[in-house]
Amino acid sequence: MLTAIVGTNWGDEGKGRMVDLLSEKYDLVIRYQGGNNAGHTVVNDRGKFILNLMPSGILRPTTVNIMGPGMVIDLEHLFNEVARLRAGGIVITPDNLKISERATICMPYHPLLDGLEEDRLGDKKFGSTRRGISPVYADKYMKKALRMGDLLHLDAIEQRVRDIVEWKNLTVAGGYGAESVDADKMLKWLADFGLPFADYICDTTEYIDAAVKAGRSVMFEAQLGALRDIDFGIYPYTSASTTISAYAPIGAGVPHLHLDESIGIMKAYSSCVGEGPFTCEMFGEEAETLRAAGGEYGAATGRPRRVGGFDVPASRYGAKIQSCTCIALTKLDVLSIYDKIPVCTAYELDGKRIDRFPSGEELNRAKPVYEYFDGFRCDISGCRRAEDLPKAALDYIRYIERAVGCPIKYVSVGAERDAYIEMF
Repeated sequence: MLTAIVGTNWGDEGKGRMVDLLSEKYDLVIRYQGGNNAGHTVVNDRGKFILNLMPSGILRPTTVNIMGPGMVIDLEHLFNEVARLRAGGIVITPDNLKISERATICMPYHPLLDGLEEDRLGDKKFGSTRRGISPVYADKYMKKALRMGDLLHLDAIEQRVRDIVEWKNLTVAGGYGAESVDADKMLKWLADFGLPFADYICDTTEYIDAAVKAGRSVMFEAQLGALRDIDFGIYPYTSASTTISAYAPIGAGVPHLHLDESIGIMKAYSSCVGEGPFTCEMFGEEAETLRAAGGEYGAATGRPRRVGGFDVPASRYGAKIQSCTCIALTKLDVLSIYDKIPVCTAYELDGKRIDRFPSGEELNRAKPVYEYFDGFRCDISGCRRAEDLPKAALDYIRYIERAVGCPIKYVSVGAERDAYIEMF
């Protein structure tokens, strides 16, 4: 079984929580794109863990975790993240963590350039996490990047590093007027934070291929959501990577394999970190009430997330783009704050109601059409069967299924690992 766990919206849908839950059924968990610009928060019997780079399966001792060639890896962040996990009692060895030799290294000058450009843009900024993701992906496609396999041959790539740094300084110092990047410091950084992972770097394509041929099950873990995809998201307010399920085998390093299942993670309301169009957005006290109830603050940055009611046009679009075979609905318990649950059922564009999710300038002009559904003013965190849910909660789930056009298989009713309902 090859399964992708993907976000259907703007990211932060609860993918890490669902990967942690479902990974028990899988032998391998593979991150196939992105870097440390987003986080997965997982609460289990060992405590609370925030993962930025590590596949969420690392919290299960029997799972092999792989960082695929589609990823961009900040070595210093990875070094510190591994140290934090080990301090929390998580065992990490070359046996349960394997890093693709083809994954791209996010160098210190990438977040530097990210921040310099955001500062230059001022009020026109994209809302970047300043983790260097766009600059490092740009370098990858300009063939000016370093890859994890290069760490095994540092002496051989010294001149290449110096040449790249010289090229970077044309922009860092010559363009932005910032202090030049020091090539010797970059080489030392690679050695200090990269060499500890030398034994983890391997040909993961061969490893995954052999595992699949042996009948082992594979889960592909995405970061962010469909609406942050570089091609199909709210461009230019997107990530720089491909977040959709169709890319999972490619970003994992096994483009010859095909998915059996795509599970879309969808929050019972909407949230969004960063800039860009967010049609269903709430403001003021209404937004703060929902934000506080849902704990909507970015796992990677701590930034308050923008929030709104469930967005039907965006979610329907996201489910289609992700080729979802079923949905996992998260944070349903948060909606117990409402007597009437707000839902953005459509958009208004230039005075006309539309059901589709537009792009570009049309999306910028779209306004939300809100309707209200009966709420359930009770604690549902103890529910473990569909019949345990109050009627209003069950009706809400069934409405979303019809509106999005995809069956809801899992419903999360709390942050803990076992706080969910399997609907069928």
